[in-house]
Amino acid sequence: MTAIANDEPGLEIETVVNGAPVRARVAVRQSLVDWLRDDLGLTGSHVGCEHGVCGACTVVVDGVCVRGCLMLAVQADGASIETIEGASASGRLAALQEAFYTRAALQCGFCTPGMLLTAAELLAGDDKPDRETIREALSGNYCRCTGYQAIIDAVEAASTSEKR
Repeated sequence: MTAIANDEPGLEIETVVNGAPVRARVAVRQSLVDWLRDDLGLTGSHVGCEHGVCGACTVVVDGVCVRGCLMLAVQADGASIETIEGASASGRLAALQEAFYTRAALQCGFCTPGMLLTAAELLAGDDKPDRETIREALSGNYCRCTGYQAIIDAVEAASTSEKR
């Protein structure tokens, strides 16, 4: 874990990350995504714009996708957090991951964790979304490589997959 300087304020938090209880002292100004990456080694969520615009830092907090760059680690006290590592390991994303792969819906992979978590949230609430609904749900996740068409195709395909 990253050390907190003696003169830097820190708070103890208790949370559950990917199903495992975690107790840690965190800097009061540290973002959730920085804490997950730097202190817990969960580097699947990325730091992109640091303004909550690009979606690369998306994680799931208490069942809802949030921007990890806009939430402070201290705000996660008492919460349940799921990162792309936990969602992938649980098998919850299997149909989406397969569809992204088979439809070439990823290139550099920087946006992919946020896209997968956001798409999973969409499919959990709407098991047969139309293309416009998918496009709207993913509109807060930027991809600079694919042009989105393959991503929308993949989410649509995953919605009809028997693996869901």
